[in-house]
Amino acid sequence: QLVESGGGSVQFGGSLTLSCVLSGFTSDDYAIGWFRRAPGKEREALSAITSGGHTLYAESVKGRFTISRDNYKKTMYLQMNSLKPDDTAVYYCAARFGPISTKSESYDYWGQGTQVTVSS
Repeated sequence: QLVESGGGSVQFGGSLTLSCVLSGFTSDDYAIGWFRRAPGKEREALSAITSGGHTLYAESVKGRFTISRDNYKKTMYLQMNSLKPDDTAVYYCAARFGPISTKSESYDYWGQGTQVTVSS
């Protein structure tokens, strides 16, 4: 089970940190991905991280978002800075056992999503 938190409403240029707590995972050998879906748009891959800390970022968030994980706490984070109205979406974390991936269809476990709204 994955549970996201940390969403909310911020103004242009603001910051938020999303958290994703995992339960029921007995191994740390999984990759985590963060995705978002804006109204009327397809789901977009934002970032992913392996158990060893290797990361990938989409160009749209590179330099503004930072993904991290605390394997002991089984918690993953997405630090989001310099937020823009285009970042408004429902944000999801997902997990998969295997190599890092930015393809949503390769992830087996998903959180319920948390809303992020950025006003201008």
